[in-house]
Amino acid sequence: MLLFVLVITGVSARTYRASGLVLGIDPAHRALEVSCQAIPGYMDAMNMTISVHDGKVLESLKPGMSIEFKLNVHGAKVFADDIRIEKYENPAQEPMAARQLEILDAATTPPPHVPPLQLGEVVPDFTLIDQNRQKVRLSEFAGKVVAITFIYTRCPLPNFCFRMSSNFSVLDRRFADRMGKDLVLMSITFDPEHDTPEALADYAQTWTKDTTGWHFLTGPSAAVQSACTAFGVTAWQDEGLMTHSLHTVIVDRRGRMAANLEGNAYTAKQLGDLVEAVIRRGD
Repeated sequence: MLLFVLVITGVSARTYRASGLVLGIDPAHRALEVSCQAIPGYMDAMNMTISVHDGKVLESLKPGMSIEFKLNVHGAKVFADDIRIEKYENPAQEPMAARQLEILDAATTPPPHVPPLQLGEVVPDFTLIDQNRQKVRLSEFAGKVVAITFIYTRCPLPNFCFRMSSNFSVLDRRFADRMGKDLVLMSITFDPEHDTPEALADYAQTWTKDTTGWHFLTGPSAAVQSACTAFGVTAWQDEGLMTHSLHTVIVDRRGRMAANLEGNAYTAKQLGDLVEAVIRRGD
């Protein structure tokens, strides 16, 4: 982390390279709320509302985006500039697999008359089956914030499905007193052929002692595929395992998509901070 120190009319001005997850945008006050990573020698990881000098830079930012920026500290005044969106790199480990995923993305892109789901749009309802063989409909959670991620139980890579489930386990503990009341978690498998309700029930025991408010979901292949496609999730069988993309979605109390985080670069704390921000905005 680079630190530059300037002296302007006797006031120490410090500039740090910082990174974080966007929690909210406030164009009226030319500010954004960010869950910032720790800056060694200056601050621990924390949420900050940061001003910007040029309000136009906020137009390209959305909740759930990972950003890098300069944090300028002038006495009691703090502002951000040189804001850059961190593009998520394909999770495939091999160049050929990365190319395969690009081809699959192109092949599964919705036709022009069915545009991709955008932030702020109402999420289409869907019905799947949970680990207790109970039908679960998204619409039954109207008035609650719903966090959705996509996994398969046989995934061998610690930074992929394991990390997605670990992040949700942290949410489950952080919001223990609000689970099922203000917050619902959905872990949807994209491998319904192997991930039966019984397999998901076993998997759930790894992550939580109480599944109140946390549904591990499977269902008919067409229903699973429809739910995945709505959020840009792609997956296919590859030599007995699956190559897939990573998405974590936050749906607000009114059923609108508040965020769609791609990849795994954010921390569990940042995901929790984003969920907290969406819950708070709906209070």
